[in-house]
Amino acid sequence: MYPGAFARVDPERVAAVMADSGEQLTYRELDDRSRRLSRLLYDAGLRRGDVVALFTDNSLPAFEVYWAAHRCGLYLTAVNSHLTPDEAAYIINDCGAQALVISAGLGDLAAAVARACAGVELRMAYGGDVDGCESYESRLAKTDEQADVPVLWAGSSLLYSSGTTGRPKGVRPPLPEQRVDEEHNPLTKLAFMFFGFDSGPIVYLSPAPLYHAAPLRWCGTIHALGGTVVLMDRFNAEQALAAIERYRVTHSQWVPTMFVRFLRLPEEVRGRYDLSSHRVAVHAAAPCPVDVKLAMIGWWGPVLREYYASTEGIGMTYIDSPDWVNHPGSVGKAVFGVLRVCDDEGKELAPGEVGTVYFEREAPSFEYLHDPDKTRAAYHPGHVAWATTGDLGYVDGEGYLYLTDRKAFMIISGGVNIYPQEIEDALALHPAVIEVAVIGVPNPEMGEEVKAVVQPAPGASPGPELAAELAAYLRERVAGFKIPRSFDFVDELPRTPTGKLLKNEVKKRYW
Repeated sequence: MYPGAFARVDPERVAAVMADSGEQLTYRELDDRSRRLSRLLYDAGLRRGDVVALFTDNSLPAFEVYWAAHRCGLYLTAVNSHLTPDEAAYIINDCGAQALVISAGLGDLAAAVARACAGVELRMAYGGDVDGCESYESRLAKTDEQADVPVLWAGSSLLYSSGTTGRPKGVRPPLPEQRVDEEHNPLTKLAFMFFGFDSGPIVYLSPAPLYHAAPLRWCGTIHALGGTVVLMDRFNAEQALAAIERYRVTHSQWVPTMFVRFLRLPEEVRGRYDLSSHRVAVHAAAPCPVDVKLAMIGWWGPVLREYYASTEGIGMTYIDSPDWVNHPGSVGKAVFGVLRVCDDEGKELAPGEVGTVYFEREAPSFEYLHDPDKTRAAYHPGHVAWATTGDLGYVDGEGYLYLTDRKAFMIISGGVNIYPQEIEDALALHPAVIEVAVIGVPNPEMGEEVKAVVQPAPGASPGPELAAELAAYLRERVAGFKIPRSFDFVDELPRTPTGKLLKNEVKKRYW
């Protein structure tokens, strides 16, 4: 489905609401504005397969742009709003955007990006004036309210990788061969099958930036199902609990870093809010430390449901809370694609053996824009439809996948493979640790040795005593050869706004 279906039967139903201000967007408004914008883009010359770029904060008009692109066969490229103007302009120009929509809420950054993208002929800004841009609201008002594009071809997203290694790359899937009012989104089917979206009205809390693949696509899925998105400006643990209570949220989505911040709230704050409406808490984006997930299930109950997927859309695994308790640390079984784990030569490995995780599909599922070499490297050398994003893991005898780390971050010390994620997970709930990155650093004898770079909690005193305390803590949890040889303490570790640790930025300091 798409918003137009719900606008016809229940036009004043709330499609989205800002958690803090209460500002609302109804299905009638979402359908009307996305229809006008799709016609505006069509009249400007954009055709199926062309690209519209979106540079925005978390604000309601972003959904209008999303659905405008998706109802006229365009690709939508949502650009990270925490980039510099030059970085943002690189993505907008690299994707070949013929139109650019900017939020004035981004202030001086919005104007700088508009200037850096002067080659994009159609540039509009909503929520205020931005130099170099036309008024989004004025352009929509001048568009025929009954006009629509000739064919409602379904569009898609052309999103960029996080850029943890070099320049980010665009991930371009093939366009669906359906109209937007026909069923084509696999997330919709998965939402019914595994995420409890078939058990009454949906009120979905989205606390992460909309430029990120998961929030953008899942909010679109909620609209395809006729639910209400509760959108936070940015994540704050206590404010998220307050939003669940205020809006009677039924579903939510998180990353493990958010869980850690929830668990650091004082007990009196954690118990202050009514979470009884909350039926499903989805989490993804990074493996969740076992102790963190156990603590969250102990607090919220068996409502946590985890999936493992990627911007590339190569496949998906899924696991619910009861199943996870019996398989702690697993990210579940494959529900989209067939799991394959292979060694460096491409040979498929037996259960329990660690290798590169692939998903098998019927045909190649994506390409990296303007990078055929990286595209080829993402596919298995002997099977053109087996794709990987470089994660390492193993499958047990029952078909459950366990991730160990990314291939790029594996440490080889004296010929032994060490997976930093295991060490990071062990330290996740230590009271003196806010964040930790475990990396390999040069060692003349062993090749690499293990180092932990720690952001200490307020009140913790960084230095040799804390390093010794953390090493002793780890000795009770991991093998001796995995204990870091050294600990460094820093004021802050680099992360993306979605919580992904920029480990390569940390490694650069030592290599």
